[in-house]
Amino acid sequence: MEYDEIYKILPKEISNIVKQYLQEDTVQEIRIKSGKPVILNLSYGEKVLDYRTTSEDLKFMMAKVSNYSLYAFEEEIKQGYITLKGGHRVGLAGECVISNGEVRTIKNISSLNIRICREIIGSSNKIMNLITNNNRVYNTLIVSPPKCGKTTILRDIAKNISNGMYKINLSGKKVTIVDERSEIAACYNGVPQMNVGIRTDILDNCLKKSGMIMAIRSLSPEVLICDEIGTKGDLEALNMAFNSGVNVIVTVHGYDIADVYGRAVFKDLIDNCILERIILLSNRKGAGTIEKVYKVSRERGLQCLEI
Repeated sequence: MEYDEIYKILPKEISNIVKQYLQEDTVQEIRIKSGKPVILNLSYGEKVLDYRTTSEDLKFMMAKVSNYSLYAFEEEIKQGYITLKGGHRVGLAGECVISNGEVRTIKNISSLNIRICREIIGSSNKIMNLITNNNRVYNTLIVSPPKCGKTTILRDIAKNISNGMYKINLSGKKVTIVDERSEIAACYNGVPQMNVGIRTDILDNCLKKSGMIMAIRSLSPEVLICDEIGTKGDLEALNMAFNSGVNVIVTVHGYDIADVYGRAVFKDLIDNCILERIILLSNRKGAGTIEKVYKVSRERGLQCLEI
């Protein structure tokens, strides 16, 4: 069953209550805090449950999440999450232990946030027609507010490019995903839990700048994919990929084109025509609603396309 790994880590009392919502396929997050009621973030709103979490519940869950060995998950814990088999992710909050200016671990964990991972095959099919042409993949930026389906769509884009889509004259291409937060491929012990295609390599839990440079040097990708770029280092790596002849598909948090264009690093990408397509998403008609698509060219600058 899709949610078996969730049921395994939940105390029986919580599991019994949550099960009906999971079966309805509406749960996005299960938020659990010591001494507080369990809260479900659902596709249509929020549900506060009557059950209050105890410290024993949290101890039980951490033992289950870490397979009774927190030490084995030390690297993940200091990143603030543990990925479950099946791709679901458990975010952690508690007392951070700092050494030399870096988080070394989190102890006295007081809250957990279980993010439910779902694959929606075909969610990018409409977008594929907008970001490819005659077996070519355009350098694309997907702009989206939080919880509008951009990672789900990005994952499906990776699969489609990797496997190929003969309906749109796209042959399968070598793809590298730089998955800094294990969200796109949802790797568990290095193995992707999501379908990201047969020609896809994944650099899991890897900094985007480092991963993009590593991929260009050693994996010979035709297309690089990563989520939530934003730092100057990320943009430098994208420039390197562009100059190496590698196409890129990346996402960024934002609400409209002015939001993105107002950030200096993205303005340079647009003005230098490294990007060829910009796609704006929302959840107006459900997650993954395509609001606008822009073509970027030296001759006309930003041109809004009909969709």
